[in-house]
Amino acid sequence: MAIRFFNTFSRRIEDFVPMEPGVVRLYTCGPTVYNFAHIGNFRAYIFEDLLQRHLEFRGFRVIRVMNLTDVDDKTIRGCRAAGLPLAEFTKPFKNAFFEDLDALRIKRAQHFPEATSADHIARMISMISTLIEKGHAYRADDGSVYFRIRSFPPYGQLAHIVLDELQAGVRVRSDEYEKENVGDFALWKAWDDADGDVWWESPWGRGRPGWHIECSAMATGILGPQIDIHCGGEDNIFPHHEAEIAQSECVTGLPFSRYWLHCKHLQVEGSKMAKSAGNFFTLRDLTRDKGWTGREVRYALLSVKYREPLNFTIDGLSAARSALARLDEWTRRLRELSELAKHADQSSIAELEAFGLALDDDLNISAALAAVFDIIRETNRRMDLNELTPEAAKGLLDWLQGVQSVLATEPEVEEIPQSVHSLVEQRAQARATKDWKSSDSLRDQIQALGWTVKDGKDGQKLTRT
Repeated sequence: MAIRFFNTFSRRIEDFVPMEPGVVRLYTCGPTVYNFAHIGNFRAYIFEDLLQRHLEFRGFRVIRVMNLTDVDDKTIRGCRAAGLPLAEFTKPFKNAFFEDLDALRIKRAQHFPEATSADHIARMISMISTLIEKGHAYRADDGSVYFRIRSFPPYGQLAHIVLDELQAGVRVRSDEYEKENVGDFALWKAWDDADGDVWWESPWGRGRPGWHIECSAMATGILGPQIDIHCGGEDNIFPHHEAEIAQSECVTGLPFSRYWLHCKHLQVEGSKMAKSAGNFFTLRDLTRDKGWTGREVRYALLSVKYREPLNFTIDGLSAARSALARLDEWTRRLRELSELAKHADQSSIAELEAFGLALDDDLNISAALAAVFDIIRETNRRMDLNELTPEAAKGLLDWLQGVQSVLATEPEVEEIPQSVHSLVEQRAQARATKDWKSSDSLRDQIQALGWTVKDGKDGQKLTRT
């Protein structure tokens, strides 16, 4: 079965065929670093992480770019309000973003280009110059350069809007606007007092790039004039991705992206996330203040298909914790049983393909997780009846390793404190001399430190209480 995705551009499910066999060029819109990323942002980033991991699971080499928007209307307003240079203002939010990626086990892209880097600014200026030369852009009386949307008849195809039915012809200098305000959008914004010391020299005078041209320049500059997949949240479809298509294709003369994948919005407890509603969460709010782990948040954000709305709730986090505990206990049982195995039994591997096949079907993570827990239920039953062989347990662990390369929900490997190690060694000596009273006392001391020690044929085994 081929991998199939819903292409926003065509509005239909399509077989995925990359331009170069075995290689996927993937562009994913990253954060605007004016604040900490919130869980709505991470819903998109985890969907994109699942996409990359599944493509790699199926043998593709993924070349991924995830941009950092570090100059736009929001970042400039933020640095002016804080009284800081732009780079100094955005740096802590960039650092926090990478910390959050690690906490949520999101794979690092090969490239994290920053919009303010000199080479990308130069490419933006070059692209704008080409657009002016080809008649797709013009310098207005305010000194800014705008894209002439009437010069690109396909404009609106991604968002499925009809240009003639909207009020076009006006100029839109803001980075973000609604469909009803469609108009010529800014490629280069002439400097004004509100920009402070944020500006670059250009053929049109001092100024800064518009948000849309930044992504076009970084995507084509790193991945080439055409890419395989472009991702983002559904709020990016218009105007951002629509503008990317127009300006990129007018420069290169080639289709920009062959597949467009967008995830649905996230709500919190059934309502739109908003600070005024008290349901606005960053990852730090959930982990540092409320005691949830990044692993649990990842599972909660991962477990609903990307094209379905996600209602993020505390009950959902509790369900994620329970599901992970069930997976952990099953894994533990398999490991204990597999220690007796001489080899891995792969005879039932066909039954295990349901996980991958579900993800082949437009990343149907709900069906994929159902397949995993069906296997857990059945094999737990067989272990209870002593019907699962050690070799089959080892085969299941090998399969689980592949599954976890996609899910990335395995338990944290916790370092055992030296104080606990010392007590375990003392207890081993006590047991060797049959000093059972000391052995029991040391076991209780280990328990008090949050660890459980069990005796087996291979010695003592420690687990977190």
